[in-house]
Amino acid sequence: MSASDQPRAGSPEAEFWDRLDSLEDRHQRIQSQYDDARRGLERLSSDEAEEVQRAWRHYCEVIAELDQTTSEFEALHR
Repeated sequence: MSASDQPRAGSPEAEFWDRLDSLEDRHQRIQSQYDDARRGLERLSSDEAEEVQRAWRHYCEVIAELDQTTSEFEALHR
């Protein structure tokens, strides 16, 4: 590809390729974090796994309550 065939900086095509490269880098980084987290969970003992499950259920309950009160606040503001 000659220099004249390359996308010019700031052009929509160049912006697309820059964004695609950035997204690919981010995806690889997140995939690596996911793999590390999964391996960490697989190393948990059954007691530790139960503790994580209890903590997750509690977290979900709190988030549900927070979502509900947020919705009620938004309804009052309308």
